[in-house]
Amino acid sequence: MYGTIFRMKPKAGQKQAVLDEMDRWGKERAPKVKGFVASYALEAANGDVIGAAVFADEETYRANANDPAQDTWFQGLRGNLEADPEWNDGTIQGWTAS
Repeated sequence: MYGTIFRMKPKAGQKQAVLDEMDRWGKERAPKVKGFVASYALEAANGDVIGAAVFADEETYRANANDPAQDTWFQGLRGNLEADPEWNDGTIQGWTAS
């Protein structure tokens, strides 16, 4: 699997708007995005939103990143942020409790 861990700094009073945009992505875009596996968000104590997006492989991750519909969604999200998100892309390793 492949994906990204990201950190976003919402503008003052905009954390819920950021979370709402992410929820909207999950409902509207996720069913249409080939290779999408899962996404998660953590509301950090300092107000940041830290999350992960998981795809089947790098090819489907990059295809989504380059999709004009993804950019349209992102531009709406970006208006609620102080700066561009910090992205950390890579191959995902997984472990489970036994």
